[in-house]
Amino acid sequence: MEDRRYDDEGGAPLAGYAGIAGGFALGVAAYATVFRRLGRRVPDRVPPWDVLLLGTATFKVARLLSKGKVTGFLRAPFTQRVAEGEAGEVMDQSRGGPARRAVGDLLSCPFCVGAWVAAGLTGYYAWSPRPARLVCAGLSAVTMADWLQYAWTGTQQAVEG
Repeated sequence: MEDRRYDDEGGAPLAGYAGIAGGFALGVAAYATVFRRLGRRVPDRVPPWDVLLLGTATFKVARLLSKGKVTGFLRAPFTQRVAEGEAGEVMDQSRGGPARRAVGDLLSCPFCVGAWVAAGLTGYYAWSPRPARLVCAGLSAVTMADWLQYAWTGTQQAVEG
């Protein structure tokens, strides 16, 4: 008899994932509808520099939302902390029923929540490019500062070790 489970344990909250994907699609469709009805136009092109800003800003916000110790209050209804990481980051695990677990899986995965963040920042950029660039530049500066902190710490450890 063929095993019909999606995953090895049969516990992936597929209905919850479908609900999240549907919510994402509805949000994008609603944004696009409002955008068009207000007569807004998407940019003809997005310069590579802006893609870099959007990308590094997305990275930072996704890490903050999914791994930040201080943002744990956002994840707490859907996850539980399982480990402390480096640089104020934590590891969370989803909990609860299928819908709650699906949201927990989303919020504890920087790759997963990154798609939502990218959609939000890109929508902001399409709506109002100049302020979006400023916000993304600030978040990108934090990303660069994080890398410099890691480089500094690594250099200190290499000299002392």
